Amino acid sequence: MAATVPVARNPPGRVSGGAAGGQSNPAPAAGGSGARAWKRAFDVAAALAAVPAAVAVIGIAAAAIRFSSPGPVFFRQWREGYQGRWFAVWKLRTMHVDAGERLERHLAESAAARLEWERTCKLRRDPRVIAGAGSFLRRSSLDELPQLWNVLRGEMSLVGPRPLPRYHVERYGSEFRALRRSVRPGITGLWQVSARGAGDLRVQETLDRAYIEGWSLRLDANVLARTLAAVIGGRGAY
Repeated sequence: MAATVPVARNPPGRVSGGAAGGQSNPAPAAGGSGARAWKRAFDVAAALAAVPAAVAVIGIAAAAIRFSSPGPVFFRQWREGYQGRWFAVWKLRTMHVDAGERLERHLAESAAARLEWERTCKLRRDPRVIAGAGSFLRRSSLDELPQLWNVLRGEMSLVGPRPLPRYHVERYGSEFRALRRSVRPGITGLWQVSARGAGDLRVQETLDRAYIEGWSLRLDANVLARTLAAVIGGRGAY
């Protein structure tokens, strides 16, 4: 089967009618309105508290990116979010500006890489990634820091299923996509701390579903603590 290569897209707009393909909506995510309000309040307070340190780190990272690769410091990509709305996710750029062409060539030349991409939508040895600065930012997950802006805008949460680009979400069934749309996507999530870069699409779905259907403030606290440990150790990210 031919591998799907991601391409830049304009905002696709909001998905109408709940689940795609005319299926019924899944059961609502766990947690009452009061707990959800506390979650949002914590997101805003924590994001505001983190902004000063994040700005300093982003400034240092920006200089490293400028030194390592020509092109913009930030990368913007449209991702599917809460209630099917597509929004611009911001990241520090960790890939070459011709990333799409590099990926297409690599998948055409390597059957093993093509199989890995089909299984996970990721590559352990990714030719798109900028050597040095890009690899470090991805391994440490510091490239996600600009998404604090998305959290403050209400498009994301600190913890939740990761917002995914179209080429990735289209690999999932319509029922699961509808379930993902029932919550705000997160900067980190259960999938990220449990499998990091190692989980295939089935593992990704299992962990995201477990988070959404079993959500609680305690689970968020657990994921945040495990995220800190994973980031410090650079475990499994690529």
